This record gives sequence, C-alpha cells and structure tokens, in this order.
Amino acid sequence: MFMRTERLFLRPIFPEDWREIYRGIADFGVVSMLARAPWPYTEADAQAYCRRPVDTGAMKFSVTLPEITGAPVIGQIGIEPDEEGYELGYWIGRKWQGRGYASEAVRGVLSMARAFGIESVNAGHFLENAASGKVLKANGFLETGEIRPTACAARGGEAFLARRYRCDLTQTMEIPDAEAA
Repeated sequence: MFMRTERLFLRPIFPEDWREIYRGIADFGVVSMLARAPWPYTEADAQAYCRRPVDTGAMKFSVTLPEITGAPVIGQIGIEPDEEGYELGYWIGRKWQGRGYASEAVRGVLSMARAFGIESVNAGHFLENAASGKVLKANGFLETGEIRPTACAARGGEAFLARRYRCDLTQTMEIPDAEAA
C-alpha cells in the first residue's frame, strides 16, 4: 500500500531502508519517546525491524520525503490492532522534526484507516513529549482523560506516564492549516 500526501510519500518498509531507519532512530532523544524500541538501537535492530512481517490488520509505512536527490526515509508510522482496537505509533527523525511532517503523515494514515473501515484509533505520548500531543490534537484526537504508566524499552523498561487519546474516524474532519499542524 502506498500513499502520497502533499509533501510526503508513505510506502511499505523495504529491507534496504534499515540504514536510514537506523540513522533516524539511533538517537536517544527520538527513541526515548517510543515505548518499544530499545536503547542502544543497533544496526541489527534496524535490520530486524525491516525484515519483520506486518501483522494482519496492521498498516506500517516508511515516511519518505520525495526530493530531487531521491526520497529519504525520515520516519516511520503505523496503525496496529491491539486489545483496545487500533493503536497509532510514529516517529520522525530529529533532522526533520518541527516541519509538520508528523501531522501530515498522521493525516495520511488516518485517511487510509477510514478507507478500510476502521472506526477509531487510539494513541498516546509520554507526558514530556508535548509535541506529540500537539500532532495528535491537530489530527482530531481527543484526550481520554487517562494517564497511564507505560514501559519504555529505551529507558530500561521503566514505566513513565503517558497521556491517552482517541480519534473517532466516523466523524468528518476538516484538514487543519499547515501552520496549525
């Protein structure tokens, strides 16, 4: 499955993506905001991630930025089924943060989820990652009021508080201004 957004191209994860994924996520500032990625993040971790099959019902994509010199992988995004329905997860490499790419990728993935009949998606972020909350809110996620301890593999498996959100995909959503995202 492939998707073109205004500035991005979301595509399947290819085995050869491992080098760019490694460069983007082997940064403690990035990986420490994720629940499942280990630290230190190694080349072998990136290679294993790129070879891992996508679970049934899941959508996982490399977030790429088409340019004159190619389309570098700038992050990852996906929606996976879990015990509460579907869960959104994403990261954008530090070099690419602050430019609205996360919001744009989230909008794209939510659009695909709607097309596949998914009615709602959950997400969360560690409390110290306010930027992720901004991305979620800009894309129609509402706080559930729940703050739950969530293990962070990169920080030794210790649990940190995470704010929870839910997005109702049965509602029509206006696309936010690029500046708001």
